[in-house]
Amino acid sequence: MPKRSAEEAVTSLHDLSAVDLIAGYRAKQFSPSEVLEDLLSHVAAWEPHLKALYAFDPDSAREAAKASTARWTGGEPSGALDGVPVTVKDNIATKGVPVPLGAASVKLVPAEKDAPPAARLREAGAIIFAKTTMPDYGMLSSGLSSFHALARNPWDLSKNPGGSSAGAGAAAAAGYGPLHLGTDIGGSVRLPAGWCGLVGLKPSFGRVPIDPTYVGRVAGPMTRTVDDCALMMSVIAKPDRRDGMSLPAEPLNWKGLEKSPRKLRIGLMLDAGVGLPAERAVRDVAVKAAKAFESAGAVVTEVDGILTREMLDGLDNFWRARMWDDLSKLTPAEQAKVLPYIFKWGASGAKLSGVDVIRGFNQTMAIRAAASKLFCELDYVISPTAPNVNYPAEWASPTNDPMRPFEHICYTVPWNMSENPAVSLNGGFDSKGFPIGVQIVGRRFDDIGVLGMAKAFEALRGPQRPWPKPPAK
Repeated sequence: MPKRSAEEAVTSLHDLSAVDLIAGYRAKQFSPSEVLEDLLSHVAAWEPHLKALYAFDPDSAREAAKASTARWTGGEPSGALDGVPVTVKDNIATKGVPVPLGAASVKLVPAEKDAPPAARLREAGAIIFAKTTMPDYGMLSSGLSSFHALARNPWDLSKNPGGSSAGAGAAAAAGYGPLHLGTDIGGSVRLPAGWCGLVGLKPSFGRVPIDPTYVGRVAGPMTRTVDDCALMMSVIAKPDRRDGMSLPAEPLNWKGLEKSPRKLRIGLMLDAGVGLPAERAVRDVAVKAAKAFESAGAVVTEVDGILTREMLDGLDNFWRARMWDDLSKLTPAEQAKVLPYIFKWGASGAKLSGVDVIRGFNQTMAIRAAASKLFCELDYVISPTAPNVNYPAEWASPTNDPMRPFEHICYTVPWNMSENPAVSLNGGFDSKGFPIGVQIVGRRFDDIGVLGMAKAFEALRGPQRPWPKPPAK
């Protein structure tokens, strides 16, 4: 594991939180241009090892930082994130940049405009200096892609960062600035957040408008701190008419995260109900988190997982058919470019009947019903984020089996289908120093409460280990 030397103990500009960057700009301690140059130097040291970035554009970023520096010098910042470096995932459109979806089979056509969350970031003055890598069509929990180079985990370069927000997870953990935007339809923000030691929020469905929208699909922050996650949400959680399923405007206080766990009813979900069982180290970290809340006055009860084999297999069938719908429209030459794992999985959807697919989709409603029933008696649920500590960088998923692709998402995917907010944050480390994520789930629309619980857990957990540093040259 990379270790921090004594001379590196002073926090570098690229390691500062977004909250601290804004405070530093306001106090004229440093400028956006100085921050960006420090960050670009740091990226140059890490990126040959991580391969986290796509559409890296330092020249445009320098121009944006120069303009931001002028605004801060004049005391007129343009928004809540003016001068803060940000990355955006490949599949979130940014004007003028192609959206390859991680797949060599996709035609590279420059996007006509920013997607809603990217537009909100830019309006707030954030400097989008790069996009981040993802696997083919976002359908892997991995950094493996037919278009992008293989992304790796900075905590251990032989391990996977997770996915599909793979590059975002690697970039955030390596210190490519404080704010990173991912997407999540089954765990694609929370899983890499867990494996990379980050805070990753899957907001309530519709809280962050996205285009294109889809059942269970959300965009969410990936940061090092809960406060940065909330700051990013204050910018991106605004209605946009391009998303017909976005929530109406609501005056949420993203700064009001003070929350006492006292007397709250918390369910501890150690068994997801189906899928891979939690490894001992993962289970221990989740139990430790629950005990920390219990010591703070919460009433903790162990609860059963809500997912069943019928639900998981139903989702699998539905998604296979959806994937085959996309793949079937490609030419044979284009199909040959798709990652073989993804093509094998998607092509199996051609064998499903219409009834099979409808039955699969109907499992989303069964999951919603089970989640609603669970939260009749609980305020929050704590669980592992993923069942395993880590897996090889070269694998497509923790099982590496296209016929068993979703055995690892059973703690995360229910809350996409039920629309509940859920956050992953680091709960501890295994014996070799690799991070292990803990997930906190709340009732629908209780995004502030979920972040409040995460903030409380940050305090209960105490200081973290130092973040990994680039390998020696």
